[in-house]
Amino acid sequence: MIRVLIVDDDALVRLGLADLLDADGDIEVVAQAPDGLRAVELATAHRIDVALVDVRMPRMDGITATGRLRALPHPPRVITLTTFDLDEYVYGALAAGADGFLLKDTDPAEIQRAVHLVASGSAMLHPTAARRLIDRYHHTGQPRATAARARVERLTPREREVLALVGQGETNADIAGRLGMRESTVKAHVSRVLTALEVTNRVQAALLARDAGLSG
Repeated sequence: MIRVLIVDDDALVRLGLADLLDADGDIEVVAQAPDGLRAVELATAHRIDVALVDVRMPRMDGITATGRLRALPHPPRVITLTTFDLDEYVYGALAAGADGFLLKDTDPAEIQRAVHLVASGSAMLHPTAARRLIDRYHHTGQPRATAARARVERLTPREREVLALVGQGETNADIAGRLGMRESTVKAHVSRVLTALEVTNRVQAALLARDAGLSG
């Protein structure tokens, strides 16, 4: 069972998301919070696997909350929610450790799928908004590109192949199919890539891959 925390200052949004996720027999909404401060308190009190976190909230915004949640001793994975696909705050949330983001009007089945993917260790970025957001807020300047390429040089050729596909948003299953590997082997490669690149999740690895020119 995937234990979920919903964080949004709009009570109707919280109710809608809770109804949607509870309809999935493998997901349980165990807590809801109206702001980031309360979210951190609840995540400390309950075992949370995935937190769906709004960006714009009173008292503590989603970016700060994401960083605080990821810093907990048993951190939940975080999916950032936003109304706007070019919300300037979303990149900050990704940089703070979010495992992906979704638009609030995403198809219900995709929201359920996102929770499953993120809980399993994959990333989930909105298919169209993600590329535009990353392009707009993560342009590849020469110093950044040089630093990224230097970090990528730590990887083996096979690990670079895996990183390039992570940068394209592929899941472990997709990568296994593309490279003719077992999914368990892909997971091991991804784990080593994250450690070698000194990043905390697949989203940050994908951003670095883009900086290094591994994925367009």
